[in-house]
This record gives sequence, structure tokens and C-alpha cells, in this order.
Amino acid sequence: MGKQFCYNKKARFEYFIEETFEAGIVLEGSEVKSIREGACNLADSFCYIKNGEVFVKNMHIGYYNRSAAFNTKDTKRDRKLLLTKREISKIAGKINEKGMTLIPISVYDKNNLIKVEVALCKGKHTYDKKKVLAEKDTKREMDREIKRHMER
Repeated sequence: MGKQFCYNKKARFEYFIEETFEAGIVLEGSEVKSIREGACNLADSFCYIKNGEVFVKNMHIGYYNRSAAFNTKDTKRDRKLLLTKREISKIAGKINEKGMTLIPISVYDKNNLIKVEVALCKGKHTYDKKKVLAEKDTKREMDREIKRHMER
């Protein structure tokens, strides 16, 4: 994995991640340049399957400022993800069977190609989220106490 352009911070907080997949993405030239500049956002984005193809919805890719004449009209248009038929059928089976969702986790560079890491996820309940926050707080407090103790 090369340089990471954007990351979905909320995904690990909102969902239990079961399995991850690496997918290519169909983009226009100006979109690739925008992503390389870091003008992309995965907040509130998700994936869906239609006619045996996987698409990512609500992924924001900003305009590339040096290509005004060639800009796409919609920055949040649906973009096709490139996965193998075997991966798509496996994902579709788990989504239909277990009530899981497919969420994009990160966008990164691999061998000069833009890749999207997508994950099969199961939604967390509010008590799960509270438990995670409580664990973070106790870990932070323990680290502070250890640091204080070491300084003496």
C-alpha cells in the first residue's frame, strides 16, 4: 500500500469490520488528480450492488482546479468499483444473508493506481460504542498515571 489519500474515520467506530477487500475504481482524469491532491472524502459513503456490479455512493471528489473545462458536473456521483465476480458474489451473499453492509474504508495508491479498501461491516449498537469510548478513556488515564509515575 502506497500513499493513503483519505480514510473513513467513522467506519471503525460505527461498525464491526468483518472482512476487507481491495477494489479498483473507475474515475475520470481530473478526478484522479483531485484524489492525488487529497480532495476526497468518504464520510457517509457506502457501497451497493446493482446488476452484478458494485458502486460506491456519496463519495465526494472535489473539482480539480486546473481543469475547469473538463470538470464533471457532480462531485458525489456513483462510481463503479472493480472487483472479481467471485468477490462480488461472496459479498452479495453475505449482505443478503446476514444483513451486513459494504463500506469504503480508505482510498490509497498502489503501483500508481488508485485503490479503494472496502469492508463488509455489521452495525454497532449504542452500548457497543459507549463501551469503546469507555475503554479509550481508561487506557488514556492509565497512560497518564504511568507517565506521572515515571517522572517521579
